[in-house]
Amino acid sequence: MSRLFEETTVGTVKTASRIAMAPMTRSRATRDGHATDIMAEYYGQRSTAALIITEGIQPSRTGQGYTNTPGLHTEEQVESWKPVVKAARSNGAAFFAQVMHAGRISHPDNSGTEPVAPSAVRPEGQLFTYTGMQEYPTPRELTHDEIVGIIEEHVVAARNAVAAGFDGIEIHGANGYLTQQFLSVSANKRTDEWGGSVQGRIKFAVEVVRAVAEAIGPERTALRISPANLIQGIEEGDSRELYLALVTELAELPLAYLHIMEVAGNRELTKELRAAWPHTLVVNPHRDADPLQPHEAAQDALEDIGADLVAFGSSYLANPDLPERLAAQGPYQPADQSTFFGGDHVGYLDYPTLKA
Repeated sequence: MSRLFEETTVGTVKTASRIAMAPMTRSRATRDGHATDIMAEYYGQRSTAALIITEGIQPSRTGQGYTNTPGLHTEEQVESWKPVVKAARSNGAAFFAQVMHAGRISHPDNSGTEPVAPSAVRPEGQLFTYTGMQEYPTPRELTHDEIVGIIEEHVVAARNAVAAGFDGIEIHGANGYLTQQFLSVSANKRTDEWGGSVQGRIKFAVEVVRAVAEAIGPERTALRISPANLIQGIEEGDSRELYLALVTELAELPLAYLHIMEVAGNRELTKELRAAWPHTLVVNPHRDADPLQPHEAAQDALEDIGADLVAFGSSYLANPDLPERLAAQGPYQPADQSTFFGGDHVGYLDYPTLKA
């Protein structure tokens, strides 16, 4: 366990350990996308992490997918984040804002706008909205100029994050949202420069990362991916070819980190991506074997993959003092899934620490 508690550097921040808090949508913002006081307390409770990555933050109204998610596209939203940033960084954590455009995983009842996507392909299923469960509508296919505009929205959100005091941003390229929709052969049916071949399908991700890195510096820029994550109607074709091409294309940029959300059965590809990526790697690990205790999963990711930091999701949600529990190798509290999305302090601020 000693390497988990070694110092490292995330971007420009020197950290006391290699423990990261993964991004998790919690839907505790206001309806107009402002961060709230309970969000400041939530992140402050978990501020002993080395790296904290926020829940997905929309870069525009069109980018909003879910109810009560925060934004970084108005001055009021930027101001609302400042006390959250102060709380999250109170114990030396690097604090990164995850910028997430939902693309077709959206509904007008939530965003007030028509969903957009690489192609007009409707995802199956329903979405919870302010007016109840609704079928996904068919998204409108983006024009070339609109794609360029969304890249610029990421740049503006990145600059707003820096203005709010964040150490950087993580571009959400995983879990079936807009960036992975461009990577997908099922959601992206384009035949222009933004689709078709592997190079065409990685173009949006590459251009967003490059534009943000140019605007705020590569040391403040990160990318999250979830290779072979067949979620929300996503099919990627050859995931190995796709992600090795993406990582190779971005390897020249000394980004703050690349964040891999590992999918079951995907360990060999994770290792290949590690070998292709010369900079800091954050891994949210997943094994096919019997579920590992968090401290075992961390050690496995460090030793088997060669990760630089290990990210935890629900384990961090339910254990605000997770570094202390990892050092003691437990005990760990289970997460209450009924309180994951929306609500008040219950299941959000009331998980006790070991000291308590």
